[in-house]
Amino acid sequence: MTRQLQELGDHVAASLPQDVIATAVLQGELVVTVRREAVARVLGFLRDDPRCLFKLLADVCGVDYPDRAERFEIVYNLLSLKLNHRIRVKLAVDEEQAVPSVVSVYSAAGWYEREAWDLFGVYFSDHPDLRRLLTDYGFEGHPLRKDFPLTGYVEVRYDEDQKRVIYEPVRLTQEFRSFDFLSPWEGMNHVLPGDEKAKEEKP
Repeated sequence: MTRQLQELGDHVAASLPQDVIATAVLQGELVVTVRREAVARVLGFLRDDPRCLFKLLADVCGVDYPDRAERFEIVYNLLSLKLNHRIRVKLAVDEEQAVPSVVSVYSAAGWYEREAWDLFGVYFSDHPDLRRLLTDYGFEGHPLRKDFPLTGYVEVRYDEDQKRVIYEPVRLTQEFRSFDFLSPWEGMNHVLPGDEKAKEEKP
């Protein structure tokens, strides 16, 4: 299988030499890294080429690497039902750049791209309806970015006096939270199994 995937990767790279940056077989799956501007052309080739036939777009997702100049990777997972192959197509993008939408190639990409925009803040140009998908109206920020605080920026709760849901700024930032949970190993009055074998150090 690895040899077949390598041959397929070589075929894709030879067919699109200006668009494919690198190919590799990782953990039994073909990974193709492409130029951001060429993603729609590459996916169209992978869908229509007789040696590829990746007719199914299984997922589009984002990955955040804050230390990189182009901090985000957009990953497209494709499946060929006829040839029983999978392929992963990756591209790099920074916070200011836009990724061309591939809705014209795979209509299923519409919701996946909305999700990536909502959670990572990656903009997809020429998307027919790029709106938030999973977060609430008026939500600020993109919660799957590594620099997004775990507590978020807004607290949502139901106020019994006002009889409605209210939104308040988070009062305690994540950096200053302290968790004073009692350790399960503290406060025990009996010897736990195995502790009788421990020797006390002599002063």
